[in-house]
Amino acid sequence: MQKTLFEKIWEAHEVSSLSEVQSLLYIDRIFLHERTGAIALQSLAEKQRQVRQRAHAFCTMDHIVDTIPGRSAHTLMPSGREFIIATRSATQDADIRLFDISDPDQGIVHVLSPELGIALPGSTIICPDSHTCTLGGVGAVGWGVGSTEAEHALATSTLRVKRPRTMRINYTGEAPANLTAKDIILLTIRTLGTGGGSGFAIEFSGDAIRKLEVEARLTICNMSVELSAFTGIIEPDPQVMDWFSGRDFAPTGEQLDLAKSYWQSLKTDALATFDRETTIDLSQAKPQLSWGTSPEHCIDHDGKIPEPKDAPSKIAREAWRRALEYMELKPSTHLSNYPIQAAFIGSCTNSRLSDLRAAADYLQQTNNKVAKGVKAICVPGSGRVKRAAEAEGLDKIFIEAGFEWREPGCSLCFYAGGEDFGEGARIVSTTNRNFEGRQGIRAKTHLASPISVAASACAGFPIGGLL
Repeated sequence: MQKTLFEKIWEAHEVSSLSEVQSLLYIDRIFLHERTGAIALQSLAEKQRQVRQRAHAFCTMDHIVDTIPGRSAHTLMPSGREFIIATRSATQDADIRLFDISDPDQGIVHVLSPELGIALPGSTIICPDSHTCTLGGVGAVGWGVGSTEAEHALATSTLRVKRPRTMRINYTGEAPANLTAKDIILLTIRTLGTGGGSGFAIEFSGDAIRKLEVEARLTICNMSVELSAFTGIIEPDPQVMDWFSGRDFAPTGEQLDLAKSYWQSLKTDALATFDRETTIDLSQAKPQLSWGTSPEHCIDHDGKIPEPKDAPSKIAREAWRRALEYMELKPSTHLSNYPIQAAFIGSCTNSRLSDLRAAADYLQQTNNKVAKGVKAICVPGSGRVKRAAEAEGLDKIFIEAGFEWREPGCSLCFYAGGEDFGEGARIVSTTNRNFEGRQGIRAKTHLASPISVAASACAGFPIGGLL
């Protein structure tokens, strides 16, 4: 029987079929963070249960911890210190690996997972965070769960899961050289809508995807949840397999050879069928900028802000009207007409070394400086990313251009760390969400690629970065 990549991984992890639509799955890895990790672990302890596979459970400090140099457990977020202390205690009692603030490998959970070889091709991995789907970029099946589900998986290494339908997005056409992975996924969400993947596990496919580097694939899958998908996944090819050599928690020696032999089978069979297929032509695609309060509210970097009357439905028309009102934008104008107060490079979407290199290359080649009145921040996704960037001198490029250079963490991706850009600030950001208030009180966020954020910071208004 011909099977899709997702179906192969699902069936390999099916402990029991509970019904036609539900399975009990084996969970290979569980990753927690300080915002919810202590809750699951404390609940487990109160019931006098232990973590079944301690070597398969991990935790990091990323969501609430400050990213300002010299940080400590005394965070800007009220009660943040209590979360951090509780997480330290709970992970110590449970005897699982914690990447604490002072740990050289501390960082954002979805950056650490593949970087350290915790998430592997063909594996299942969960985390109490909706962007766990990021890990599909290396051929893993990852999805976000609640604290109760995390607790169950910690105790049993299994989880009851409703089986999603399968969907494939085929990308055709030669993608322009200046089109980044972030532009591709924003264009996809713009095309299909934020509900376009609801109930599906999405496989991203086509020559344009195969040409992407591993870290770019992680960016694509990161925003699967913005399509309302259960998860996203990309076939692991030799580039991915080689990428795991030498990573801390990845197999080594003969075990790595055996793993690669299995990984080679992780591909959709030629005659396998999907419940839904769609095609997106990238040949004429341009860098994307979001204008509204949903990731689907995107336009070409040189396009005009749309008129509500042109919306595809009555519901969309009202959503566009409200978004324009919140964002303080006028239809049929260009985003370049609106000054920004901040620029942010970071988050689990775009904080890896390749992302920082792209933005730094733009700054170095153009010799541009951050515009007056713009607060620009660059936050590496992990300690390893930060050290590698500094070894290449990227930190100096950012600082000389006028960016702040920070410690690893989620930072200003969302308004939970106690820091913001100021009430009502207009921001160009590499993050994945632009909801009302996402980056602060009445903050107005425009999503973009790292290059476009660097360009916008220097221009003083939203602009597509072109090299």
